[in-house]
Amino acid sequence: MQPPLSVYVHIPWCVRKCPYCDFNSHAQREEIPEARYLDALTRDLELALPEVWGREVTSIFIGGGTPSLFTPAGIDRLLTTLRTLLRVSPLAEITLEANPGTFEAARFRGYREAGVNRLSLGIQSFNPEHLKALGRIHDDQEARTAAEAAIGLFETVNLDLMYALPGQNLEQARADLETALALGPAHLSAYHLTLEPNTPFAAAPPALPDDDLSADMQLQAEDLLVAAGYEHYETSAFARPGSRCRHNLNYWTFGDYLGLGAGAHGKLTSRSPGRPKNDLAPSGGGSGVFPEPGVNHFHDRIERQARLKHPKAYMDAVFASPPGHIAETRQLSRGDRVFEFMMNALRLNQGFDPRLFEARTGLSIAAAEAGLAEAQRRGLLLRELHNVRPSETGRRFLNELLQIFL
Repeated sequence: MQPPLSVYVHIPWCVRKCPYCDFNSHAQREEIPEARYLDALTRDLELALPEVWGREVTSIFIGGGTPSLFTPAGIDRLLTTLRTLLRVSPLAEITLEANPGTFEAARFRGYREAGVNRLSLGIQSFNPEHLKALGRIHDDQEARTAAEAAIGLFETVNLDLMYALPGQNLEQARADLETALALGPAHLSAYHLTLEPNTPFAAAPPALPDDDLSADMQLQAEDLLVAAGYEHYETSAFARPGSRCRHNLNYWTFGDYLGLGAGAHGKLTSRSPGRPKNDLAPSGGGSGVFPEPGVNHFHDRIERQARLKHPKAYMDAVFASPPGHIAETRQLSRGDRVFEFMMNALRLNQGFDPRLFEARTGLSIAAAEAGLAEAQRRGLLLRELHNVRPSETGRRFLNELLQIFL
């Protein structure tokens, strides 16, 4: 049984590049070539169809950049194309990332009418000084207005917040959380600001809270949000019951995803050409949810792909003959599978069932035994027959836990 399949679509433009951002985003200096980019996405998908033919798509995520720079008509065209060429589940979660600085009520309604059922708003803070320090294009009032409108329109809304911001104290971090809670979103993400390489913040670091204060901010967020009825299900993610992000859960449980657009990454599982289809069936007559331990059912290849990053280069290359929009294709080795599975699954507070490891990697859990034993010895991991999860210490020192599996 193949892993669930998601689709990620990257829209790479933004109004202005934030100084902390290391995503593939490009400041808008002229009119965005929306129609040509949508043509390119359609061609990209057509070329990728043989890799995903017949598989059901359980979620779609339109990320960026700032996808809300595209018109509702453009998003409608994109989703129509995906539904036409792919088997998109009628119950698929369809997320669009949006910037409060691009908010217009009619635009948000248009996205909803196009089929977007989950909006993710990059709020980051409700404090005007911190927004200015982060280089955001919106102010605190625009953040509130956009959040209120989104929550009134969409089935699910996520608000992205950051903590450990330049000059931020514990009370200010709490105020951001309390403002978000008063708005009542179904999902909240609370991220620690990090200084990523090759960003303006890395080149000229601002004054940030020290490690102890940052840790206090993290604990405060966890305590406050859990007390308010949110489930802390992943390192930075909090959800009301029934509102977990299904798209991100597919990443964290090592599912498959097709990446479309400039700089998009994907991960796809396939079998060798000519291999009998009944090899996909689990042995032992089981349900197929948890295959027999140690049996490689379909994992002849797990590949990662990356598209060209620059929008113009990507658009030109996808229409070239032959197409040259794929910048990199890499087949995962045995060690890659162990590390990448752990890097994702150990972000989940509830951990994972070892049978899921075997189902998604095609390897016996014994392939990870040395790392699991070492992590357990250090007190970073808890193990039961059908569950492996990070300890409280492991959650606090997640990078240290993951490095064991490198």
